[in-house]
Amino acid sequence: MTLLDVLKDKLSGKQVSIVLPEGEDERVLKAATELHQTDYVNPIVLGDEDSIKALANDKGLDISQLEIINPATSELKEELVNAFVERRNGKATEEQAQDMLNDVNYFGTMLVYTGKVQGLVSGAAHSTGDTVRPALQIIKTKPGVSKTSGVFFMIKGDEQYVFGDCAINPKLEAQDLAEVAVESAKTAKSFGMDPRVVMLSFSTKGSAKSDDVEKVAQAVDFAKDKLKSEQLEDVQIDGEFQFDAAIVPEVAKKKAPEADIQGNANVFIFPSLEAGNIGYKIAQRLGGYDAVGPVLQGLNSPVNDLSRGCSTEDVFNLSIITAAQTL
Repeated sequence: MTLLDVLKDKLSGKQVSIVLPEGEDERVLKAATELHQTDYVNPIVLGDEDSIKALANDKGLDISQLEIINPATSELKEELVNAFVERRNGKATEEQAQDMLNDVNYFGTMLVYTGKVQGLVSGAAHSTGDTVRPALQIIKTKPGVSKTSGVFFMIKGDEQYVFGDCAINPKLEAQDLAEVAVESAKTAKSFGMDPRVVMLSFSTKGSAKSDDVEKVAQAVDFAKDKLKSEQLEDVQIDGEFQFDAAIVPEVAKKKAPEADIQGNANVFIFPSLEAGNIGYKIAQRLGGYDAVGPVLQGLNSPVNDLSRGCSTEDVFNLSIITAAQTL
């Protein structure tokens, strides 16, 4: 069974409420109609009801049973505005809040924050910043987490990997990389994987010398300390590794014969956002892997960001992942 099959089984009968703020996007609306036919996700779409009905009629979609909320006219608006003003603690007036909650991502995030839904999936028609900013302002990161980060589940057949950070942080210092590694290990564990984490570089165990290589090597030490402090010593982590040494046993045997991980890594931590974003897209477009995500880590409630190049299937799958994060 693939990861998604396992999650569907776990979610069966749960009807987890997931808000999809971009209801006026064809891909999102189609995914919502498909999700509504399941017994594991209850989709709620945001947008102008007339526009959504016109789109559905044009595309032959049955939305008669979908819950549609227009942020501008919703009876929930006043309650959410008051909660937003309180949450922002003097950083937004009621008038500003009224205006901000006309934005579907802010409105959707407030639905999550107030517990009216359990998670949010956006980004098909918005930038990562548009999706993540409300989450950071309202939902915020968990205690002990300084930065949120984004991982992709890379899936092909029975092969499943986690790539991070591929979505959020342009530059990470050693301590930050360590935090991403630990959070990625937790994410992998929460979805039933046995995480074997490698910190990637253009060097394997000192084969090259530079400040960038040293940063990754330091991150490995920091991550091991953090795993120990959180009683996660069972998680294997190693580095710095070139990708071939991390994934090919024969190469690992030559380049890092004493390493704990011998070409069998399944969680890959990239040294920068640039490397991570390029890496996952190469695996997706040339390697034929499905890229599910980015799944945001470290938030108090699940909010996840789609790529603007996403498909209906991507929206559907990320909604399942988001629902599973609530279990």
